[in-house]
Amino acid sequence: MISYIKGILVSMRPGGAVVENNGIGYDIMMPAGKEFPGGIGQEVKIYTHMHVREDDLSLFGFLTKDELEAFELLIGVSGIGPKVGLSVLATLSVYELKIAVMSDDSKTIAKTPGLGPKGAKKLILELRDKLDFEEFKQEDTVSFEGETLEEDSVAITAQGLVSLGYSRSEAMMAIKKVENAADYGPEQLLKKALTKLI
Repeated sequence: MISYIKGILVSMRPGGAVVENNGIGYDIMMPAGKEFPGGIGQEVKIYTHMHVREDDLSLFGFLTKDELEAFELLIGVSGIGPKVGLSVLATLSVYELKIAVMSDDSKTIAKTPGLGPKGAKKLILELRDKLDFEEFKQEDTVSFEGETLEEDSVAITAQGLVSLGYSRSEAMMAIKKVENAADYGPEQLLKKALTKLI
């Protein structure tokens, strides 16, 4: 119904903002911690999702289309309502969510307030075939779901980081931050990946 709202930012609060457009103030719920850096009075553009129920009409807003698309996929999972969907996107970026789903890392997703381990596992099952992982397929260091990674040193390093207590998502994100990760041996790559986790 409303794809986005462009207007003046009138006020902000944790988890929401009011944007004025043509004399109307839209109260928009947003992921906590995703407030605008520029402050009150600036012109903003918020991608929106209108949630309609018998007893409620709410507007949810996001800074990027990617966040909006991820939110709509999240609330499409049975048992995940808009508040939990917002909570997931306040806890994880879209990128982190994709990595957690690809690496079957329910532990990271379960950090979301109001979700829990069972909900995290269900979310992974339902989102695995729906999220767009194209950005990862173009990179040479990532392959998930228990498959052998393209380079043995990357797989060994990922397992090493997990054995040190890091989640699978944290391990893969650290390795991805190392330039030309596949060119290093496991020992060197582990040292470099550890510096990315500090």
